[in-house]
Amino acid sequence: MTYYQQASNEVLKQYVRCFWWLDNDSSKKLDYTILPDGFFDVIVYFDNYKYQSTVLTGLYTKEVEVVIPPNHQLFGIQFKLPAAEYIFCESIAPLLNSEKKLPDAFWNLNSFDFSENLDTIDRLSSIISEEINKERNVDNRKLNLFRLLSETKGNESVSYFTDKVFWSSRQINRYFNKTFGLSLKSYCNIIRCSASFKDIKKGELFSNQNYYDRSHFNKEIKKYTNHTPKSLSNNENDRFLQISIIPNK
Repeated sequence: MTYYQQASNEVLKQYVRCFWWLDNDSSKKLDYTILPDGFFDVIVYFDNYKYQSTVLTGLYTKEVEVVIPPNHQLFGIQFKLPAAEYIFCESIAPLLNSEKKLPDAFWNLNSFDFSENLDTIDRLSSIISEEINKERNVDNRKLNLFRLLSETKGNESVSYFTDKVFWSSRQINRYFNKTFGLSLKSYCNIIRCSASFKDIKKGELFSNQNYYDRSHFNKEIKKYTNHTPKSLSNNENDRFLQISIIPNK
């Protein structure tokens, strides 16, 4: 399996986490478990480098088992939460733990030459930048909230965020449930869990992500991944993709 990832440029940083490419150039199928990480994706599927389809995923609150057939490829754009409203202009709540097929001509993804990934990423970055620059009413409370969530990795109480952005917990949760399909607290738990993957990969089975104790840590990790920290750390056959791609540093 070949995996490539490139961070977004500074213009897109607030909305796009990265672009990625996965190529199963073997003669065997690959089995992976995708863990909740607090992002959503546009994924383009190929069969032997020939375009097949494009999907938009929602957020995930549980693990997802995926199978990549021989000689199949995937290209993905991983989005941060603000992209739902300010790029796609739609709620992704109905897509919680699921996905939907997009038109083949969406952003002309069916016509790009994905053998030239860097050029494709530059062209897609321009398309996404145009979407961001369209005149829209931007709510700075939301952008400040997303910034704080990223900075704290969810390691704060709901009241901490409400006090910082001057937005009531009731209003925030209404917005989160309507737009993303889950509460702010649930989202915080997911990104805190995801932030623990680096520690878990290093064999540190009690993360420094502000869990009460080891029992609480184990319970929360298993709740969102369906696996214990020890099982994730062992990562048999590199099954857990997000942990496999973390640099060994």
